[in-house]
Amino acid sequence: MSEFGERPAPVTPAMLRRVAFASCIGSTVEWYDFFIYATASALVFNKLFFPSFDPLVGSLVALGTYAAGFFARPVGGLLFGYIGDRYGRKNALVTTLLIVGIATFVIGLMPTYETIGIAAPLLLLFIRLLHGFGIGGEQGNAILITCEHAPPERRGFFGAWVQIGAPAGFVLPLGLFAILTALLPDDQFMAWGWRIPFLASLLLVGIGLYIRLQLSESPMFAALRRKEQQSRSPLGTLLKTHRRQLLLGCGAKLAESTVFTTFAVLIVAYATSRGVPRPVMTEATLIAILIELLALPLCGALADRLGRRPVYLVGAVVCLVLAAPVFGLAYYRHDELIWIGLIGILSIGHAAMYGPQAAFFAELFPTEVRASGISFVQQIGALLGSVGGLAAGWLLQLDQGRPWLLVGYVAVLSLITILSVVRLPETAPNLQA
Repeated sequence: MSEFGERPAPVTPAMLRRVAFASCIGSTVEWYDFFIYATASALVFNKLFFPSFDPLVGSLVALGTYAAGFFARPVGGLLFGYIGDRYGRKNALVTTLLIVGIATFVIGLMPTYETIGIAAPLLLLFIRLLHGFGIGGEQGNAILITCEHAPPERRGFFGAWVQIGAPAGFVLPLGLFAILTALLPDDQFMAWGWRIPFLASLLLVGIGLYIRLQLSESPMFAALRRKEQQSRSPLGTLLKTHRRQLLLGCGAKLAESTVFTTFAVLIVAYATSRGVPRPVMTEATLIAILIELLALPLCGALADRLGRRPVYLVGAVVCLVLAAPVFGLAYYRHDELIWIGLIGILSIGHAAMYGPQAAFFAELFPTEVRASGISFVQQIGALLGSVGGLAAGWLLQLDQGRPWLLVGYVAVLSLITILSVVRLPETAPNLQA
């Protein structure tokens, strides 16, 4: 167990609110850049960058390049985890925002397959790897700069505000693409309209950069630096002394990462291939994620009162139980009920895992290796879970278009998460034995 039950240096309520708000906005901008690719993959990339495939396969190939970004996330996480542990959380956050934002803007300027041939999807893949590299370094440090400011008894609540950045960053491009597809004829949207959300990233990055530059450094890291106690080899220390936390933490991450990718991204391509109108899926996903934005801080607050493990376990069990019914709604064409299924699995199941996750994972490690530890767990766990994104097309083809093998994959990872969380210690300071 880490020493994270300690109270940070005095932080005024106004400063704490400012840090939480700044972390939430900065994370939203960065996740907007990360998830905008997923929305475009389902809508346009299959036609503009992978035109030689049939619609379903083209969408899954495009989503495969989306999943490929997860392979770069551990590299970014380990590098910027080291930077966060050695030189500060704030320095890492500013750098990652620039990497992801500039890469997103460049996609808005890219020529398509029709213009430059095979170079177009290859460039897209390279930029996607940059996205993964940047977001891998962002996530752990964004969590810590908030959690290390927060009082221990409210760390779950304030940590959940950082987590809001991911669904908010997903819903912004989803809403923007929905507006553009409603306002523009198909030919204009395919010709230039799809580029607008990518180019708009430059403005959002400017706002996010300004906000992040106003952040104060984590008081816990600042105290560590004053004592010159930073670890020279954070990753080496972790692998020697915290192997159990790393292994079980990765297991706890699996279901959360897989559920969001599967039920906010992959199911859209699958349902539309079954004939479900795209607006139905867009609206259903939008409703579920908007409700999740409200559920996340609630789940974080519940984790402060009830413990990290009970809330997390409820989320994993909900996802295990609902995975088959939600895909069944799409497979059997119960279009009018899809939104209810997505609310259950995203707004309740995913939120109950993702809300407490920031504080839960951060509290597993001591200050001098915390950025590296949380980055390792977040990004290696996300990578292992994202294999489902790459395997989705193969599993669907193997099952002749039926979703049950993919559902089985989600169920197995949910079981691994349940077992991992059961084996982890309760980290909420007021509930530790």
